[in-house]
Amino acid sequence: MSIRRVERDLGRFRQIVRGKIKKDLRKYMSQGEMIGRQGRKYVSIPLPQIDLPQFRYGSKQGGGVGQGDGDVGDPIGQGDPQQGQGEAGSDPGQHVIEVDVTLEELAQILGEELQLPNIEPRGKKNIISRKDKYSGIRKVGPDSLRHFKRTYREALRRQISSGEYNPANPVVVPIREDMRFRSWKETLLPESNAVIIYMMDVSGSMGTEQKELVRITAFWIETWLRSQYKEIEIRYIVHDAAAKEVDQNTFYHIREGGGTKISSAYRLCNKLIEERYSPDEWNIYPFHFSDGDNWGGGDTRECVELLRNHVLPKTNQFCYGQVRSLYGSGRFAHDLEEYLGKEENLVISEIADRDDVYDAIKDFLGKGK
Repeated sequence: MSIRRVERDLGRFRQIVRGKIKKDLRKYMSQGEMIGRQGRKYVSIPLPQIDLPQFRYGSKQGGGVGQGDGDVGDPIGQGDPQQGQGEAGSDPGQHVIEVDVTLEELAQILGEELQLPNIEPRGKKNIISRKDKYSGIRKVGPDSLRHFKRTYREALRRQISSGEYNPANPVVVPIREDMRFRSWKETLLPESNAVIIYMMDVSGSMGTEQKELVRITAFWIETWLRSQYKEIEIRYIVHDAAAKEVDQNTFYHIREGGGTKISSAYRLCNKLIEERYSPDEWNIYPFHFSDGDNWGGGDTRECVELLRNHVLPKTNQFCYGQVRSLYGSGRFAHDLEEYLGKEENLVISEIADRDDVYDAIKDFLGKGK
């Protein structure tokens, strides 16, 4: 009984936590420090102290409501006029608690609050895996696969039909002919896999805050996509005037000082797809982040051609996030909108500050592709 009560209280507490996260989701999505608390399966989320309401009973000798000193008409609740004055106290104030939430549950909250549709993998983009399923019964097999219930049933049926069963002394002893064993059947299961290809401008105009915006946005992208696919691979590309593939740590901390040539990143992205991620087997999600500056020697035109003829036809969705910086012109988003705005699998979102992460995620993931 006490175990059920504990489980009920724990379930109630989880619902309260879930409600608070949903209520303040925009705030949590703008906080980068939460990412530092991410584990393999859980993320620790700081919440204000939660007090569960409960009744508190006084002593029986305490009297009833309205009893005590005083006459009709006396003011109530005036308190000490000096209350609140004096020296600062040394006691701690309100604390926050950290609650561990699974990444799967966090993805559910994200999907419910942003009303994100579940992703439908593109056509043939499934890898077929083989799985053994124990779905049958046979008369031979190893002892480790013996089905005790079916064996007992066969022995009982045999003893009843032969007249050996005695209800007054119901002893059922299986013999070799009664033995039944589990058997398996090999089934082919579609297994949806996806790859995320992150690209980021690391030229001199992209500062620390711009990279932090990218890092926060990427965390929520991965949280959602991992809930939609069995396996996720992530590749990282950085570029200034030239592009190169790097690891995750380098991606978020590298800083170059050259100019910007976005086509170099799109060309490397297309090369990765052609060499490693066939569109017939993979769901492909490139995300590019920059401050909108690009080299003026016709490179934007080359970017448009690369996207239209090579990258977009191979991907589920291509997302461009433009972060605001003091030095970026912000022109590239307008160029993409002008030349490729009608492409169904291209999404453009501008991220001016951390409050815009919420809207950017809804833009990027709201189509369910």
